[in-house]
Amino acid sequence: MVTNATSFGRSGVHDYILLRASAVILACYTVFLVGFIACSAPLTFEIWNGLFSSLPMKVFTLITLVALLIHAWIGVWQVLTDYVKHTALRGVLQFTFVVVAFSYLASGIVIVWGV
Repeated sequence: MVTNATSFGRSGVHDYILLRASAVILACYTVFLVGFIACSAPLTFEIWNGLFSSLPMKVFTLITLVALLIHAWIGVWQVLTDYVKHTALRGVLQFTFVVVAFSYLASGIVIVWGV
């Protein structure tokens, strides 16, 4: 069995499970935020700040951010391996995406824990 070093999981099955699990997390976060916005009639800064100041919301947000980055990485990896046949170009594009993803993660941590 050949393993691919650029895949996020160890195999296609692991990538499939990671994709589905991250999609469930993203859906739960979206449903929660839409429900919160719908139930908070006058949505003010204080209410919004209070929501994101609680520890469970910070943890939920960071888990969702990591799930989003995993989901995006697997999707980008699949698209690049399918459509970009030039190995060096694909490597540069993957590296660029990883740098951008880590910068998003770092800024997300600073933003969420800075509240």
